[in-house]
Amino acid sequence: MTSVTLMRRIAARPSIVFDALTTADGVAAWWGPAELPVILAETDPRLGGAFRVRFHTLDGAEHESSGEFLEFDPPRRVVMSWRWSHGGEPEELGRTSRVEIDVAPVNGGVELTFTHAELANAMSAASHEGGWSGAFDKLVRQLGELQPVD
Repeated sequence: MTSVTLMRRIAARPSIVFDALTTADGVAAWWGPAELPVILAETDPRLGGAFRVRFHTLDGAEHESSGEFLEFDPPRRVVMSWRWSHGGEPEELGRTSRVEIDVAPVNGGVELTFTHAELANAMSAASHEGGWSGAFDKLVRQLGELQPVD
């Protein structure tokens, strides 16, 4: 099994970033590739609550992921189970993986550390890395990129 870890620096308060990661309206604004809209976003943002998100990819395919909140510590950390309900990577069919997101305050914003763990293989990890990178780039464009201090 393998994992993907991404980091982004965002010019927003931790509570704003956390809400974007866990609420239906927040998720609908950035999840998925490029500028394609989310078709459906449902979340019950609490420990044990469920989520479900459906979106299109650039090739026109429809994908849906779902899971539950395994850890919920606003505005610092959220951990979710992850399953492809429809579409997704064929290697992940019938499997559950784990998404961990840490939001750490830094001067002028937050540093977001994202890990998608327990993926089936390197090919699946590479695909997920591309998808998540595009989604988080969209989140950064929406909330603002935190520029490094010289």
